[in-house]
Amino acid sequence: MSDALPPLDRIPPDLVSAADYQRYASRHLSANARAYIDSAAADELSHAANLSAFARWRLQSRVLADVRGGHCRRELFGLSLSHPLLLAPVAYQKLAHADGERAAAYAATAVGSSMLVSTLASTPLEEIAAAAQGPLWFQLYWQPQRDITLQLLQRAEAAGYRAVVLTVDAPLAGVRNVEQRATFQLPAAVYAANLPGQAMALPALQHGQSAVFDGFMAQAPRWEDIAWLRQQTRLPLLLKGILSLQDAELAVQHGVDGIIVSNHGGRVLDTVPASLEALPAIAAVVAGRVPLLLDGGVRRGSDILKALALGAQAVLIGRPFVHALAVAGALGVAHLLRILQEELEVAMALTGCRTLDDIDQRVLWPQ
Repeated sequence: MSDALPPLDRIPPDLVSAADYQRYASRHLSANARAYIDSAAADELSHAANLSAFARWRLQSRVLADVRGGHCRRELFGLSLSHPLLLAPVAYQKLAHADGERAAAYAATAVGSSMLVSTLASTPLEEIAAAAQGPLWFQLYWQPQRDITLQLLQRAEAAGYRAVVLTVDAPLAGVRNVEQRATFQLPAAVYAANLPGQAMALPALQHGQSAVFDGFMAQAPRWEDIAWLRQQTRLPLLLKGILSLQDAELAVQHGVDGIIVSNHGGRVLDTVPASLEALPAIAAVVAGRVPLLLDGGVRRGSDILKALALGAQAVLIGRPFVHALAVAGALGVAHLLRILQEELEVAMALTGCRTLDDIDQRVLWPQ
């Protein structure tokens, strides 16, 4: 018997923020699902840093500004977004709700947002695209064989996905002690629906060889693979998981169309900087040559404003929307996105910004 309460069919009056959804989700997720969704790597310091990095920045309020007719719409790689906020690629969303990715994608597009669909989705990518009723992006995990990687890419193209996002910071899973202590296991009904029968197998190791260096990393992508992938599609190609200035420059040199500054929610390597901490320096190196997005720690509309002020064109949320999905399915995800949009609009108005083009570092209190 599951220890989780069933999803709600209406929004309670005390559910008014992302933090409220996290509080409610503790009752609507099983202990097994919580161990996967809410955990991070090792001592979870980078996960905590993602949150505290936003809190360290203060906003500069402005008064008497004429912001009539304002909005927070954004055009991004062919998407016409009501706000600069997308759903991050999260694996196995059926852990949170029976409708999983279908519900999240439908909710996102219904309110003018979009979703990055994970290679490790628990619903086939074609079914998610059909349910969304709006354009989506596909998040690609590199597969050990190039032909399987190419098949995933071609399936996404055929299903109408508008961009491909290659995650590059997780060639192997992080050491997530919370998962280990909980002995997390995927339920039988939840699996990587886009990779049936294609579980990643390590190459045979000789005595004394390392599973990390001679196994996982032997199959991991390298820069020459980025050059190959760039040649395989006309879709916009973004790299997700960039924190290094050198890697940001190499990404631009290899012809990518965008970069997602991200530490993977602190789930892969602990004690790396918060995504927001890395953003300004990467923005300076990239210097507007490609758009930057940010992933990690966004919990308020004011966080979105701060990320845009420091160089991002848009942000992604992960855990918050999964919490909302667990609490109230598609209704919860749509409600959460509305909350964050309204919070962003309030923050913009009170810092004197009529549109996203008005947002720069002047909205931040000098540090």
